[in-house]
Amino acid sequence: MVPSSQAMEKGVPVEPGPDLELKSWRCLVFYLCFYGFMAQLRPGESFITPYLLGPEKNFTREQVTNEITPVLSYSYLAVLVPVFLLTDYLRYKPVLVLQGLSYVSVWLLLLLGRSVLHMQLMELFFSVTMAARIAYSSYIFSLVRPARYQRMAGYSRAATLLGVFTSSVLGQLLVTVGGLPFSTLNYISLVLLAFSLVLALFLKRPKRSLFFNRGGPVRRGASPSELDRMNPDAEPGAWRDWTLVRMLRELGDNLRSPQLRLWSLWWVFNSAAYYLIVYYVHILWNVVHPTTDTTAVYNGGADAASTLLGAITSFSAGFVKIRWALWAKLVIAGVTAVQAVLVFLMYSTNSIWLCYVAFVLFRGAYQFLVPIATFQIASSLSKELCALVFGVNTFLATVLKTVITLVVSDKRGLGLPVHSQFLVYFVYFLVLFGVYLSGAMLVVLRHFRDSHHAPQPPELRSPAEEKAVPMLSVQDGGLSSLQPGPPPLTSQEQNQQPEAKA
Repeated sequence: MVPSSQAMEKGVPVEPGPDLELKSWRCLVFYLCFYGFMAQLRPGESFITPYLLGPEKNFTREQVTNEITPVLSYSYLAVLVPVFLLTDYLRYKPVLVLQGLSYVSVWLLLLLGRSVLHMQLMELFFSVTMAARIAYSSYIFSLVRPARYQRMAGYSRAATLLGVFTSSVLGQLLVTVGGLPFSTLNYISLVLLAFSLVLALFLKRPKRSLFFNRGGPVRRGASPSELDRMNPDAEPGAWRDWTLVRMLRELGDNLRSPQLRLWSLWWVFNSAAYYLIVYYVHILWNVVHPTTDTTAVYNGGADAASTLLGAITSFSAGFVKIRWALWAKLVIAGVTAVQAVLVFLMYSTNSIWLCYVAFVLFRGAYQFLVPIATFQIASSLSKELCALVFGVNTFLATVLKTVITLVVSDKRGLGLPVHSQFLVYFVYFLVLFGVYLSGAMLVVLRHFRDSHHAPQPPELRSPAEEKAVPMLSVQDGGLSSLQPGPPPLTSQEQNQQPEAKA
């Protein structure tokens, strides 16, 4: 080690002591979690659809279903890749500020807009906020040491879920107990979002990022990244010419893993339908329960309950210990069957409470498989390849979601009403269930066939017999050719032997 005085003379940076580093880390954790919590406080979000369909905006159900809401899928597909690249290139903080500005724009358009075009612009800005969510989840890993990744991820996710839950409960209480109109709720959301934007301005900007900004020494305790291992002798910045090709090639090699293919396909196909149902379920609730009494709308309570159940099922998924290589498809088939039944219940019921309960259980079923899929995908990949796989999966799911929206929801396609759309989603999940179940049956049958034709295990012997075999082989190597004689007699048997002969 270099003494501090010599380090100052030689210009060597002195690493902070453990106490200072720990204090700095705790402050950073608190600020990040507080920001993540405040950014989710949007109590008016659960009531946007009844607000648009109500007397204050007076849009028709067809306009909201077939003209306004489809723009969210289209714009999300358009901004997903640029925002993903800018997040890493600009080192996270500018994209978080952009997310805050987009949230403010959403609620300004929601409050001041009067035309369908204004609401379509509102959906465009909302898609930017959705695409920028990756900035927060990636940002936390750029500021802490690898040894603290897991704890930091847990803290940030807990803060985000708590924010979503608090926002939904707060909105429901203000509407049901306080009797506030939806417009007042949206003004409160605008103030809270403006405050979260101010918080984003004071976030610390990292010096490094995952792909584009890798200059500088590696942190103490950090392991070499996938990009560093691909070409350790490469000059700084030279990796841009070939790293993506190398990563795609290595990703192709990893796709030979059946578990990686299975869970990636689940992520693409199930996520597409899941988010379509989340987008349109508020319109369905308005169809099932078309009331003008705002205090009788419990959308916030349903969102809060679904968030809480999703957190519980996500946590419980970590305790499921089975042979995933054998039973994964069967588990996916079972969960998909439950989802299909719940979607059909939402389609067929005339009770708003049954519709609420079905949606809560539907979200819980999906959130149960998300951490399992995340672990199964990430367990065999490096951090960089894992980010690439999740990015590709999300992009493909968005493409599929956009195609379904164009065909089913958009007025330029079939333009189906929301009830008919949920019937389509039920058939979609039913087809997925059939595919997963067929694959599961093939895997199980192949397993039992292989175990049936496998060589029989050696005959079990007593411990005395197990010891006798090596003793004989040690005493005389030629004893193996002799016929085995009778076992030695005990003293009691020797006394009884003459009586037996007599």
